[in-house]
Amino acid sequence: MNGGLLVAGTTSDAGKSVVTAGICRWLVRQGVKVAPFKAQNMSLNSFVTREGAEIGRAQAMQAQACRIEPTALMNPVLLKPGSDRSSQVVLMGKPVGEMSARGFFGESEGASPGERLHGGRQQALLGTVLDCLAELRGTYDAVICEGAGSPAEINLRRTDIVNMGIARNARLPVLVVGDIDRGGVFASFFGTVALLSPEDQELVAGFLVNKFRGDVSLLEPGLDMLHGLTGRRTYGVLPFRHGLGIDEEDGLRVSLRGTVRESTVAAPVGEDVLRVAVCAIPLMSNFTDVDALAAEPGVVVRFVDRPEELADADLVVVPGTRGTVGALRWLRERGLADAVARRAAEGRPVLGVCGGFQILGEHIEDEVESRAGHVDGLGLLPVRVRFAREKTLTRPVGEALGEYVEGYEIHHGVADVTGGEPFITDGAGHLLDGCRVGAVWGTHWHGSLESDGFRRAFLREVAAAAGRRFVPAPDTSFAALREEQLDLLGDLIEQHADTDALWRLIESGAPQGLPFIPPGAPA
Repeated sequence: MNGGLLVAGTTSDAGKSVVTAGICRWLVRQGVKVAPFKAQNMSLNSFVTREGAEIGRAQAMQAQACRIEPTALMNPVLLKPGSDRSSQVVLMGKPVGEMSARGFFGESEGASPGERLHGGRQQALLGTVLDCLAELRGTYDAVICEGAGSPAEINLRRTDIVNMGIARNARLPVLVVGDIDRGGVFASFFGTVALLSPEDQELVAGFLVNKFRGDVSLLEPGLDMLHGLTGRRTYGVLPFRHGLGIDEEDGLRVSLRGTVRESTVAAPVGEDVLRVAVCAIPLMSNFTDVDALAAEPGVVVRFVDRPEELADADLVVVPGTRGTVGALRWLRERGLADAVARRAAEGRPVLGVCGGFQILGEHIEDEVESRAGHVDGLGLLPVRVRFAREKTLTRPVGEALGEYVEGYEIHHGVADVTGGEPFITDGAGHLLDGCRVGAVWGTHWHGSLESDGFRRAFLREVAAAAGRRFVPAPDTSFAALREEQLDLLGDLIEQHADTDALWRLIESGAPQGLPFIPPGAPA
């Protein structure tokens, strides 16, 4: 078997990542050797592979669904936004520079010299992307690819390498996912097909409805009409499930300010709950770091952007960010910087992760990310940060609070720790990363709270400093919970999709003779 499938979507956030993971988990449970693939990803949530390559966290999660180690082959191009108009380009796991959208998607009149040098870079990357996909297809029985945004973004079709561009070059059948919870799913399905060229339409096999609530029989007349209009069938209707947004691609939207990270919070083991407030700083990266906290019974995690929202928090987290200096300015403008400093002076817990750790330090020298030069930090930790042009990408292990801890590092900032207590050590007391002053902790290590023993020890310290009678559950395993979520995704595919038809699609490609739906893509 040398199968493949492209999971596209009517919009961003239609559920492509979790559907791809669900198909991967369903296949691997059938004994299929399967791998995920996303040619180009735009995300501030990233991960470091064993070989030290940076890829999107969604692809790392999908690799886990496949029960394999993630590699750079699975996400050869990663774009990390630094503003509305520019991103850091990460190619095969390594940063290769900053680029504007104009320079990346194609050179145009008036482009800067840098844009002319890199003009049309996206199209030039098609060869690299196809080589990676071919290598995966030569190694695995099936490769389940994820698209980006919508395949009907006709303004970008000429240089597309992640949706129909790769489907046509690799002859992949396409399954279009639509989020019915948003409304307008039938129009979105029809319009997506109708805006594609005849060559692209030949590969669009059908549809998958995501996040349906209610009686499926009420939906069936619409699905029948959609089939009559497009000649394409619907491969399944997935019901709405809470808590499936694991390892999202994009930074948290402002509309989610104040949102609880998980929909339900299990009852605490002790007498108190523990309230965690995460500062929703601009260009927030790897906000999935707090998922392990939200998984603990009795821990309530919220994202906030006002100082008064810190008042009842037992722990304040300043998370990672793609723009440390800009986030520091934002914290000061909002009054959050003063609120965090008051907490520290009162001995109330604060944790800084990666960019958040740098913000808590004494000062930052940045001639790389913001080019702002010398900038004073919050001065809560004895740390001086200098931004290096080379990015640190590692998967370290160590010891903290007497417990084993592992994580991953993704940062340009180099920290010089000049005091305080060591936070993460090598087990012999030698500092590996971070520091602590009273109830203020800082570390560059993403993912450290996924280490169960360390997380429990840290929460005990937080509860003691906050005066809460909170007790961490003795048996919470974050890895086991993640596996349960991935199995639930596999169950959704197995129970609510036509898996026989899906198997034929993956194995044999799109059905022959699919009709053309006018008007098609404009010339």
